[in-house]
Amino acid sequence: MGVVLGYIATLGVYFCTYNIFALGLNIQFGYAGILDFTVITFMAMGGYMAGVASLGPSQPGSGIYYILGLSLPWPLALLIGAAAAGALGYAVGLIALRRLRSDYLAIVTLAAGSIVLGIVGNSNGLFDGFEGLVGVPQPFAGVLNLSPNSYTLFFLGMCAVIMVICWLVANRIYNSPLGRTMRAIREDLDVAEAYGKRTFRVRMTAMVTGCVFVGIGGVLTIWFITALAPAGWGTSETFVVWAALIVGGRGNNLGAVVGSFLVAVLFNEATRFLPAIPSFPSLIPEIRNMCIGALVILTLWFRPQGVIGERKARFFEVPLRTDSLDLAPAPAAASTN
Repeated sequence: MGVVLGYIATLGVYFCTYNIFALGLNIQFGYAGILDFTVITFMAMGGYMAGVASLGPSQPGSGIYYILGLSLPWPLALLIGAAAAGALGYAVGLIALRRLRSDYLAIVTLAAGSIVLGIVGNSNGLFDGFEGLVGVPQPFAGVLNLSPNSYTLFFLGMCAVIMVICWLVANRIYNSPLGRTMRAIREDLDVAEAYGKRTFRVRMTAMVTGCVFVGIGGVLTIWFITALAPAGWGTSETFVVWAALIVGGRGNNLGAVVGSFLVAVLFNEATRFLPAIPSFPSLIPEIRNMCIGALVILTLWFRPQGVIGERKARFFEVPLRTDSLDLAPAPAAASTN
């Protein structure tokens, strides 16, 4: 029973983290139309910076080298990770958002992710290169002295609280004048500029805010698994986040929640615990990827707005009342004969 409970709690943690990822991407793409094809890179930045803020200084001769090592408490580490992801998003936005649109913007974000991956992986002094960080301390782990399953339940509650806060903030942005401006820019950037909207500033706000959300999810990820390496934030993880948002429905935060459950939990994470076939060890992962891809294709074909599409305002024409109007025909002109 304890194993099953721990398994369900683990899936719950993954659901919360992927939900935060999807909410961040929804602010960027669903609200403002920003094609961020390297969303998982900002997860890694948030996780890495929170990790080195939580860890102590790297010891000479240990074989593990990283910057900082501040031994800060978890709230400060969370803020540092979120701020680092937002700062990276701002740097990418300065290049990608000022003059580029649509597919060119997507290519720039993808290239930026590859550059960050190469720098982090080949610089052993930053975050221990391709080996990554290990042994990141978990919040309250040394204070509560809980069993592994009990701590997983506690961590799930912590993730759920943070997820709800992120969801409320995302909803507040959506219903605010800023959110309406973002959606106007998404629909037609030129028209929004013609009405005097500062489109670059608004899109940059969406970019940075989404990156902060994703960075928070990255902090929770490295705290939960206590490790993070470049192999864990490749393009496949970005594909999962995009699939969750497309299947659930862009522009709708409830759709991001549904997509995170369907794609990230049921298809991506729950299938990881299936027993591998000895003669075909990579069969299960390949089937998992094919299932997610097929789900995205079917969604785009039959329901492109997603399971829960965006609710757009509808304007109805007010019928013209004729009972109070004088619609009698005008009298004919008098004959001159």
